[in-house]
Amino acid sequence: MHSNRKIIFAAASVLALSACGGSGTSGGSRDFVRAVGSSTVYPFATAVAEAFAKEGHKSPVIESTGTGAGMKLFCAGVGAQHPDIEDASRRMKKSEYEECKKNGVTDIVEVQVGIDGIAFAEAKSGPGMQLTPTDIYKALAANPFGKPNAAKTWKDVNPSLPDEPILVYGPPSTSGTRDALKELILQGGCDTDPAMVALKKSDEKKHTAVCQDIREDGPYVDAGENDNLIVQKLSQNPKALGIFGYSYLEENAATLNGVPLSGIKPTYDAIANFSYPGARPLYIYVKKQHLSPIKDLKAYVNAWTKAWGPDGYLKPKGMIVATDDVRKKSAEIVAKMTPLDPSVLK
Repeated sequence: MHSNRKIIFAAASVLALSACGGSGTSGGSRDFVRAVGSSTVYPFATAVAEAFAKEGHKSPVIESTGTGAGMKLFCAGVGAQHPDIEDASRRMKKSEYEECKKNGVTDIVEVQVGIDGIAFAEAKSGPGMQLTPTDIYKALAANPFGKPNAAKTWKDVNPSLPDEPILVYGPPSTSGTRDALKELILQGGCDTDPAMVALKKSDEKKHTAVCQDIREDGPYVDAGENDNLIVQKLSQNPKALGIFGYSYLEENAATLNGVPLSGIKPTYDAIANFSYPGARPLYIYVKKQHLSPIKDLKAYVNAWTKAWGPDGYLKPKGMIVATDDVRKKSAEIVAKMTPLDPSVLK
């Protein structure tokens, strides 16, 4: 369903952008909201957009570009040719904020809209994998613990795992899901080695490369920003694994199994309480300078606050509902459109 919707929204995007000609610096020559960014946040952003349009507003245009690519588009400037919102499956980086600032995007509002987990999944007929972050690090890192990766099978990684070739379909470098894979899973597996922890203190740049660089010799396959494509690949190859946001696992529960990490399955409750190693917050970033020229922007952002609660319509779509205090804080930020304090960024 999401893949069809993606085509519709992308087509609407092309028409709408050609209609406004990408011109104007005030943001006033566009009469609809435009959001770019995360493929994980995409189904939730489109659900809010659809509900918003049913209330009589012009339908927002949502584009699935990946978090990193979306940040570049969002931070490129102010005006009708630039997006109003960036959907993100990770927090904005300090370097991205500086890029925004350099291009005149000076007031950015950060809103946490929920929680997600990066899920590892296999086909129902798959080998029944049970993995740890260390197993995944040894299987997918370019240079695990500083040595070139020679592992061909899961058994090479861990003798208790199946003697099957390592084949993992995952997100591209532009994806926030890829960032979460590196920072939450690979880094966790890497830092089980005391020598790697020591390396972080002596040479942080080298530590990041050793812990987070993903191999490019075949076992890890960049499947692009369309998570539904990964779901299809797993049905075609039951011995492969896939990596995507939890909502895609839940939506395809009839054909896929979640792979436990350190004995914990990717379930709603395990992600909600952050006991699952791949849990992460989801955000939208709003360009405050567009609030006045893009008349529906504030109303669309406000629509999220009606959708993200325990009884909201995003939960049935796979959104993990954030805690009461997080939702309360986010609602206050939306109400006041409080700009982000850049000192919290890394």
